Amino acid sequence: MLLIAFGSVVAMGLPIVTALMSLFVGAAGVGVLSAFMDVPEFSLILCMMVGLGVGIDYSLFIVTRHRQHLHEGMSVEDSAGTANATAGQAVLFAGTTVVIAILGLFLAGLPAMTSMGVSVALTVVVAMTAAITLLPGLLGLAGTKIDKLSIHRKAHVTKPAHATVSGRWANHVGSHPVRYALVGLVALCAIATPALKMRIGTPDDGNAASNTTQRKAYDLLARGFGTGFNGPIQVVMELPTPADRVAVDRVRDALQADPGVAAVTAPVFNVAGDTAVLVVNATTAPQDKRTDALVHHLRSDVLPVSVAGTGATARLTGQAMIIDLTERITNRLPLFIAAIVAMSFLLLMIVFRSILVPLKAALMNLLSIAAAYGVIVAVFQWGWGNELIGVHHTMPINPFAPLMMFAILFGLSMDYEVFLLSRIREEYLATGDSHQSVVTGLSGTARVITSAALIMMSVFGSFVLGGDPTGKLFGVGLAVAVFLDATLVRMVLVPATMSLLGRANWWLPAWMERILPHIDFESAPKAAEGIEMEPERELVAA
Repeated sequence: MLLIAFGSVVAMGLPIVTALMSLFVGAAGVGVLSAFMDVPEFSLILCMMVGLGVGIDYSLFIVTRHRQHLHEGMSVEDSAGTANATAGQAVLFAGTTVVIAILGLFLAGLPAMTSMGVSVALTVVVAMTAAITLLPGLLGLAGTKIDKLSIHRKAHVTKPAHATVSGRWANHVGSHPVRYALVGLVALCAIATPALKMRIGTPDDGNAASNTTQRKAYDLLARGFGTGFNGPIQVVMELPTPADRVAVDRVRDALQADPGVAAVTAPVFNVAGDTAVLVVNATTAPQDKRTDALVHHLRSDVLPVSVAGTGATARLTGQAMIIDLTERITNRLPLFIAAIVAMSFLLLMIVFRSILVPLKAALMNLLSIAAAYGVIVAVFQWGWGNELIGVHHTMPINPFAPLMMFAILFGLSMDYEVFLLSRIREEYLATGDSHQSVVTGLSGTARVITSAALIMMSVFGSFVLGGDPTGKLFGVGLAVAVFLDATLVRMVLVPATMSLLGRANWWLPAWMERILPHIDFESAPKAAEGIEMEPERELVAA
């Protein structure tokens, strides 16, 4: 895909080398991190998934800008410096939004989620650092030979915006903004509808590939001892006095009489005799929603009655702990989403000096992520086409998936938002024409954003080929979200809403204009360009 995008073997190799080097360093950093905090095994899979994607994408943006300056007649040194000062600064901002979104996992209040988020954030930091340090050095080494080994027959020719496919499309959408805004909105809402039926739960080994040892062991245990044997519920009883031991027998009898319980083991006491443990096997599988209902029923109805009149207490763990974890993550999800959206809104408002632009960006990102949730529910929970990706049983959605997907996707969506809207804003400041700025901005960024999205989809989609159902879920969800973001959002909703609102897009109250800091990462400095700037470019730089 990079070869097609750049048309040059040399240019193609630079982002790949940079991404791989950053991935190696990032993985080593995660190894060091594991000496100070517990890092889940799945963290490394996410680090590879996200690190490869952003590493190639960030390098792609800088190399594209560098080649553009070379074609305009700059020297290699000035071109690399200017690309790093413009696209490189945009990479830093975009990468920072990804890191902030991922570090929002601290709000989940779970050590496993926190360490997973820190691992992925560390990988992103290494990727964007490599893009602005290692890559400029590689651009200098490549020099004027960056376009060597070209597969394109025609020389590089810069077409005017209205002559490109993306430019003509943006002009068409901008001429009918209401129609396309409604079409894009309805399409995303329709795809997102299954997310309303999402059931959060922890998949068990019954979802593993049929040739794996854990799946074979799971099936053997289920056939020999019942499906509930694979997800035992432990009852831990605290007995302050010897007289409270009578409560243990009462609890066991009540559990055995419950229709949702298949078997209860004899109680095991500690040496002191003040603690007892019983193991309960449900009649249903661990990921069955009836097992969740059984846990709630035992806690609210069975155990309180059984220990009434004694000083004993009974608590549930084992499979019940997994259910509790799922509910805690689900309850924290709204706070997590609200915090990330608010923080991203503030950052985009500072960059684009606007109220409506960051508001629209947040809403459209939420829609594309909701659509991704809808797809994973349809495929993994409902079973639509799941056998095509090697999943032969339906399963609930892993509780970590909505949190991690939201953090990663919201950050990545902001990447594309920054690169597209910064170009649109640059053109608007230069011309004052709202419609034409959208056409020119989309025309100038469509190729690189499309290439970046295809690369992301390839990286995420490749994890569908693995044997881990959770890895497949992340791969499908992330790939679909990037696809929707690069098509329905960037190519339909953004130009339609930008054209519909016109000059109102860039409205900002005067008092906010005075207090907000100024950030401008798309205007090339005059000293770096080494050429005389046009009057409108001087205005933009100022």
